[in-house]
Amino acid sequence: MSKQTIILLILGVLLLCGLLTLCVAGAAALFVLRPSPGIELGEPATALPPSVTSPEPGPAQPPASSGGTLTLFGGLPPTLDPAVVQDSTSAEYVVHLFSGLVALNGEAEIVPDLARDWDVTDGGTTYTFYLSPDARFSDGQQITADDVAYSIERALSPTLGSPVAMSYLDDIVGARDFALGQADRVEGIQIVDDQTIRLVIDAPKAYFLAKLTYPTSYVVDRRQVSSSPSWMLSPVCSGPFVLREIDQDHLVLARNGHYAGRSVSLDTVTYLFSGGDPMTMYESDEIDIVSVTPYEIERILDPRNPLHDQLHTAPEASVRYMGFNTKAPPFDDPIVRQAIAMAIDKERLAELVYRGTAVPARGILPPALPDHDPSYQGLSFDPVAARQLLATSRYANAMPELVLSTAGSSAHLSAEERAILSMLEENLGLEIRVEQIEWADFLEDLNQEKFQIYLSGWIADFPDSQNFLDLLFHSASGQNRGGYANPQVDALLEAARGEMDAERRTELYREAERLIIEDAPWVPLTHSISHTLAKPHVQGYGSSSAMYAWLCDISLTP
Repeated sequence: MSKQTIILLILGVLLLCGLLTLCVAGAAALFVLRPSPGIELGEPATALPPSVTSPEPGPAQPPASSGGTLTLFGGLPPTLDPAVVQDSTSAEYVVHLFSGLVALNGEAEIVPDLARDWDVTDGGTTYTFYLSPDARFSDGQQITADDVAYSIERALSPTLGSPVAMSYLDDIVGARDFALGQADRVEGIQIVDDQTIRLVIDAPKAYFLAKLTYPTSYVVDRRQVSSSPSWMLSPVCSGPFVLREIDQDHLVLARNGHYAGRSVSLDTVTYLFSGGDPMTMYESDEIDIVSVTPYEIERILDPRNPLHDQLHTAPEASVRYMGFNTKAPPFDDPIVRQAIAMAIDKERLAELVYRGTAVPARGILPPALPDHDPSYQGLSFDPVAARQLLATSRYANAMPELVLSTAGSSAHLSAEERAILSMLEENLGLEIRVEQIEWADFLEDLNQEKFQIYLSGWIADFPDSQNFLDLLFHSASGQNRGGYANPQVDALLEAARGEMDAERRTELYREAERLIIEDAPWVPLTHSISHTLAKPHVQGYGSSSAMYAWLCDISLTP
């Protein structure tokens, strides 16, 4: 079976089934604009046809001006169902096709979306949202409180089995019982009237509103979703764009004329999935925006290069890391993990591998987050001490085979992988076998904690330390991929959940971060700095680490 056919089958599975089990990744890991490989975990289904074209949306009123077409390089999305999104590729499209009660803007601020306003009462546990009377789906139907309630309960439904819904919606009273099939509704979701919905959470939490900017609570059309298993092929959308066409080579978004939120200038946006090297395509005017790789950064930073004036830079709220399965030998011994952390030269990685597109990570929280502690040094690079430490491990004389799992299919190691393997061999005498795994399978295996060692990354879904420390390291979190557990860390993270004093909350997160770094379930490697080129005719573009509908900011000049 060809790689292209496999890709089509993957997309067909997800678009037709809409079932997933976890990134980010960041991040999820969620990465905005800079598409990365997606994930897929679903049941077999019919493959996506060679091309799927949706009908044009009927605009409620003619657009003020014609904005033309923006062309980008993208990736084939594993899913377009907001309830199960957990990868950056899917999120790039979903945040433009669907909307929630609130959203983030380019400054990572929470702003109204389908809700025009909201109140917070009962000591911070009751959120009452007032929907815009003009909020409509792309087919013209009004969006009501019932649609919001349905979409949230659908995301939490045990039938759907979303791998991420509980991570972002579990604060709502009754969410856990409903997700476990122990209740027939979510108690904390209350419909007041057609335009008013109330969400009651289990305790005051400073980050709850930010969680609602994540796609799991985005609004889908109940009528379509409940009646058509293939609804994602031509979704009725609640966001600023609709899906016009998708196949193995490209995806086209078109302006949603019924969207009542921010005005949209662009008529269409085309994402190309093939065609060659993105930088070459940019320089030949085939695409309008491109991410700059470490291999290209030196010439782009040269002020004499004509492309230099088209460069946009911004720190990403992200972290690249090496993770361990802390329940499996030899990484059930924290000494082994600590020794590896001290044997990796992060300065060298940032300088020689990433060439200025990243900075060394001393801790987990990136510099873009307010709780980042610039004075913290973590486990510093010290190969002599690392070797001495490893010699005290209970595996010092009986080290099992070490296997590093990475996402990929090229059969070639990345510069980062080569550098890390070289450091561990040189500084600790460790020989590590590498296995490459297709991205979809990589994420599935990661969810099941099958890896001994793995490389991955995480980018903020919303700009709060909870999204890094609590979500990824609390022992009861579904996103804790290495089986890490420390009761003292759990206690600090739980205290931070209900702490409304910002300074005290920062102290709790910083203390938890220090304990995590000392335990070394991860080796934080680097924090990325976004370097992106945008053509002079692209107006309104600015690098941002926020996951938001950034295409609404863009207009094109002749």
